[in-house]
Formats: sequence, structure tokens, C-alpha cells
Amino acid sequence: MPAADDAENVIRLDSAQEALKRHFLGWQCRIRQHAMRKGGGRPSSGMCPTVGLGGGGAALAELVVLINQKDPADTTAKFRHMVRKTHDPKERLEGVIKELSAAYFQYPEEFSDVMTALFGPASNIADRLVEAGHCVLRFDQYSQKFAIPCRVDLLAEDDPAWQSTFWHNSLFNPNIPGGARVLAFTPDWAEAQADPPAA
Repeated sequence: MPAADDAENVIRLDSAQEALKRHFLGWQCRIRQHAMRKGGGRPSSGMCPTVGLGGGGAALAELVVLINQKDPADTTAKFRHMVRKTHDPKERLEGVIKELSAAYFQYPEEFSDVMTALFGPASNIADRLVEAGHCVLRFDQYSQKFAIPCRVDLLAEDDPAWQSTFWHNSLFNPNIPGGARVLAFTPDWAEAQADPPAA
């Protein structure tokens, strides 16, 4: 049985990890809402982390990652409807920006910390990430930085996060190729770092 001090350390560690996760998701929601309201939906630097396979290794690429709601079914259905309603890319873009500018990012607690990214069927970067099974995502915007080690998983098409990611991306990019792949990035908050740190 652990000593009382050890138990307190475990509780504090879990609390610090939870605080870091909340800090990150709150930051992500703020910068994404700003990108929709002020940036015309263009991904900002904080939405496009660099990805590397080792702690100090060179970056493989810059990715556009999504944060997804814990229960994305209703939003995915809405996105799918918006895509199928019109073939006009401008109309689609205006619709999704209006949707995401409103209350979508208002409640960080509704979002999962598992991020996703869509890749083409022949993406070498996706192949390398899946083979490695882990990576480090580095985010940087507005004097805030995060380095987040993640487990990498290739999602099946019937996974709710795959569906959410595909239909979200389809609103911004009408030319997604068949066979597109979605990877999930599950953070290891025990090893993640923020600069400045979570308050």
C-alpha cells in the first residue's frame, strides 16, 4: 500500500494533467472560434502543429488537426447535410463558417482531447505515423506553446471521429480523394508540456 505522501503525489499529478488538458482545449476553442470569426475559416498556426517522431527529432510535416466533440453524431449529420445540400464550394464555406462562428466552440468541456487529421490515400507521412504508432505534436500561437506526445491510430470509416473529420473537411475542401485516411492522436498528458504552463 502506498504511503500517504505517495497517494497525494498521484492525486496532484492527475490534477495537473487534467488542468493541462483543460488549458489546451480552452485555448484550442478560443483560437478556432477566432479563426472562424476573423480569419475566414483559414487554419491559424495553433491549429497546424508540427509533427515529429521523437522528442528532439526534426519535424516531419505541419498538420491541420481537428478537435472533435465527445458526442459528434448530431454535428456530423449537420455537416453531411450541408455538404450534400449544395455543390457550390462558396455556399458550403459560408455555411460552415456561420455554424462554427456561433456557439460551436463556446464550451471546451464538450470536446474530446483526441485530435484527428485527414490524409490522402497515398500519404507517406500517414504511413510513417501509423508505423511508428506515436509522435509529438508541437503547437505555437499567441505566445503559447504546447509539446504533446501522442499515440497514433488509424481510424476505421465507421468510427464517429472518422465521420466527423471527413464531413468537416469536406465543407472546406470539395476535392477530398477517395480512400482518404483519418488518424487519431491521443495525448499523453503526463508527458505533455505547456509554455507558459497551465495556471
